[in-house]
Amino acid sequence: MATPITGRKGRLYADTSVAANAAATPIANLNSWSINQTTDRTEVTAFGDTTKTYIAGLRDASGDFGGFWDTDGVLYNTTDGNSRKFYLYENNENNATNYWYGTATFDITTNGTVGGAVEVSGSWAAATAVTRVTAGV
Repeated sequence: MATPITGRKGRLYADTSVAANAAATPIANLNSWSINQTTDRTEVTAFGDTTKTYIAGLRDASGDFGGFWDTDGVLYNTTDGNSRKFYLYENNENNATNYWYGTATFDITTNGTVGGAVEVSGSWAAATAVTRVTAGV
């Protein structure tokens, strides 16, 4: 039976340069991430069917992230509209062999208040296939 894990050791890496063969680097100060993998469905209900029926299309990959503003501006560099390599680890410390990877475009929103830390949230959307690696399973 699978064992639950804590999310505190997760990590998002992204290529912040778009240079050929550039390495993806960890994005500092994030404290949340998500990956959404939905599949297109086309309704194909016909006369006489007793329920609606569907056929599956392409799988999508997108997600969100959040945390605190990176004063080095590394995350800001990902928002130029170029697709960038990314790696999303659920547990970067104890099991760095399980992750998702691909290329994506990134958007961010920054929010600051007088009584709190400057926060950042954002989203990403696949620019190529997003693959799950589970070498440690």
